[in-house]
Amino acid sequence: MPPAEVNGKPHPEALEMAVPDQYGEFRKLADFRGRNLIVYFYPMDDTPGCTVEAKEFRDSFEQFEELGCVIVGVSTDSVARHRAFAEKHAFPFILLSDEGGRLADAFGVLKGSHAARNTFVLDRDLRMRTTFRDVTPKGHAAQVLNFVRTLVESHRMLGG
Repeated sequence: MPPAEVNGKPHPEALEMAVPDQYGEFRKLADFRGRNLIVYFYPMDDTPGCTVEAKEFRDSFEQFEELGCVIVGVSTDSVARHRAFAEKHAFPFILLSDEGGRLADAFGVLKGSHAARNTFVLDRDLRMRTTFRDVTPKGHAAQVLNFVRTLVESHRMLGG
């Protein structure tokens, strides 16, 4: 397993992995350079905790967008399962299907055949800004949103 970070950035392998989203379109995290990026790993679609967490990200989606953020949910579920989960709950963000667990492994969060519930916040240069480990689903999106607000405000104060 490669380290989750190298010099404050996610392992380069993690940024360049092409993983299908809920529509089968292959995406790389490196494609989101220039925007703040929230990558949240979760164990399984349509389970109680995962649904609560995803709905809270959905309900805060516009606020994240106003802060220049992209939200990407990742689990080891299939593309079809992701599509059904996203459609059932009207999720406006990307869900990546990491069926082999390679992306979760590159971030150091693969536990058996599932991703552990962890969230990574990357800045516009794809530098790791913080990691939320062993997340409690309820209230987590608000916690991430507060962190991102602070990150964006400090960037503005520094003239960015």
